[in-house]
Amino acid sequence: MKKSKGVLSLILMTALIVLLGYTTIVGFGSGKTGAAKNIKLGLDLAGGVSITYQVKNENPTTEQMSDTIYKLQKRVEQYSTEASVYQEGTDRINIEIPGVSDANTILEELGKPGSLQFLDESGNVVIEGTDVKSASAKTTTDSYGSKEYGVELNLTSEGTTKFAEATAANIGKSISIVYDDEVISSPTVNETISGGQAWINGMASYEEADKLASTIRIGGLQLELEELRSNVVGAQLGGQAISTSLKAGAIGLAIVFVFMCIVYLLPGFASSIALVIYTGIILVLLNAFNVTLTLPGIAGIILSIGMAVDANVIIFARVKEEVATGKSVKSALKAGFQKALSAIVDGNITTLIAAIVLGIMGSGSVKGFAQTLALGIIVSMFTALVITRIIIYALYAIGLRSPKLYGTQKERKVRDFLSKKVISFSISGVIILAGAVLMIINSVQGNSAFQYGLDFMGGTSSTVTFGEDYSIEEIDSKIVPVVKEVTGDANVQTQKVQDSNAVVIKTRSLDLEEREAFNQAMEENFGVDASTITAENISSAVSSEMRRDAIIALLIATICMLIYIRIRFKDIRFATSAVLALLHDVLVVLAFYAVSRIAVGNTFIACILTIVGYSINATIVIFDRIREELEEKKKNEELSTLVNRSITDTLTRSIYTNFTTFIMIAVLFVLGVSSIREFALPLMVGVVGGTFSSICITGPLWYIMKTKLVKKDK
Repeated sequence: MKKSKGVLSLILMTALIVLLGYTTIVGFGSGKTGAAKNIKLGLDLAGGVSITYQVKNENPTTEQMSDTIYKLQKRVEQYSTEASVYQEGTDRINIEIPGVSDANTILEELGKPGSLQFLDESGNVVIEGTDVKSASAKTTTDSYGSKEYGVELNLTSEGTTKFAEATAANIGKSISIVYDDEVISSPTVNETISGGQAWINGMASYEEADKLASTIRIGGLQLELEELRSNVVGAQLGGQAISTSLKAGAIGLAIVFVFMCIVYLLPGFASSIALVIYTGIILVLLNAFNVTLTLPGIAGIILSIGMAVDANVIIFARVKEEVATGKSVKSALKAGFQKALSAIVDGNITTLIAAIVLGIMGSGSVKGFAQTLALGIIVSMFTALVITRIIIYALYAIGLRSPKLYGTQKERKVRDFLSKKVISFSISGVIILAGAVLMIINSVQGNSAFQYGLDFMGGTSSTVTFGEDYSIEEIDSKIVPVVKEVTGDANVQTQKVQDSNAVVIKTRSLDLEEREAFNQAMEENFGVDASTITAENISSAVSSEMRRDAIIALLIATICMLIYIRIRFKDIRFATSAVLALLHDVLVVLAFYAVSRIAVGNTFIACILTIVGYSINATIVIFDRIREELEEKKKNEELSTLVNRSITDTLTRSIYTNFTTFIMIAVLFVLGVSSIREFALPLMVGVVGGTFSSICITGPLWYIMKTKLVKKDK
């Protein structure tokens, strides 16, 4: 690159930073498009709409309630991936949709879940709404090239049989779709429909087709519902949580920038600039893709920031190695980017595979986590391989060419990690076993293996109207301690009802005596009229179906990652070792949850998923170096020496990357409110466990499989 091009590149990078900064801080136009303040926040960060439905059917079964909740969850995810649906009492269902404030609009668009029937012209019921598996709006083109809008129906096996018989008997006649005794469509039957798929055409617009499809979907519930109440609730975490999280992120990034500049000198400065650009792009894209940001989403961003730092560390560690061999700075830069490419691509793609699978198959917080993680991975690869490259070559072009500015790798003494493998395995085994034993002891004593929170176990929801309007921070400091003392619940959740003095307080399930004690405490401490306090039992927000979806998605993601690693590394032992290391890191975090008794709630899933992504990425880097060394292996060199050298060569990368990620989370832990601390602490443990496994477990595992458990390669 010529000097003039280098200057131009730096000017363009500066302009990009200014543009991103202006966009995220101010925004464009009257609507301040692109401004960070316009990012949609979840119910836990910014509040939203809460709607309670009453089941009209008498004595609904557990299966009917569970099926209805699951289908409603899928339905409301069109508004936000972080929307949650859970049971309240025995015959009520509560829906919480973050990022919106107009309950009436939501209710109108969502539609009143009611009965749906398909009737022939004589009024006979052809099929019920429960016979419809799915309904979606579609756009097609006719023979003249004009667009046609309609609804595609997919029926259940039982519905397919009934609909085939009905359409065969009603060719040329209409079959009306009736919702709550109102005819919403009367399509004509042109032929027998026996394949389980039907097409309703004749819509004037896509919006009309989408509205019909939505009504059919909501009418496909097993239970008939009616609106009981709706309100706009305040954030669960409050403005303080948002401000402290932003402050923590800024401080964490500043520490990372200083660290990178000290360790990697000029390349560290270049990577810091690239990380600033990365942060700006992420904030703009969160706006562009209308992503709802919640704590699990923040976890995905933290992980992607760690991977963005990791990519730069891998590149510039390689550059230092190349400079140490006597190569010119220009040659070292070229070789550094080339040799780091495979590790960066494989590590990021492996994690991206997991994010895509989780995004497609998961629901709720899992989907939200997957969205921000996938977005972050793509942007981190772009900034590391494109932006950082442009900046460092531009700095070189304008005259910053001294090898002293790029650092040189001191000669490393190869450490014998394999000789310590028994000790390493024993340490991990003791930690995991201790966690398992404690889970068993807790279960035997009548306690659950983990301290399950409301999201998993359900509890009691009490609505208390106070005499004054308490802020979120005052609720956290004044009301919550009293509730904890009287209920003995350390994991109290609160929601402030907007434009009122009411606060929704969620605790573990309270019996009648405990509810009376709760009411008395509210009356004595805050002057509340106890007769106005209402309480309902609520189900877990994370339903059994959602947990099943998350587990299945995680298993499929793991299998897909295993297949990718097997293909890329051409050795099943690499893939198997990586999965075992992943399992190790998850078990260590589970052991910590068991020992610390931190509440296992909605963020638990995001925490585990973060550890999975981080574990795979760290493992890939070491395996990439082993693969590279195997290709250049001397004929008489011992495999153990090669493995030890590979781990030693990547040691600083493992430590530095995990340190920078740990710093980001640690600052969040120190500055965050209590709920954020409970989220950050297990992540910190996971990062430490992942560092240990990537250095002391993965290489030895692969070595054992290579030399002991299978026949040696000829």
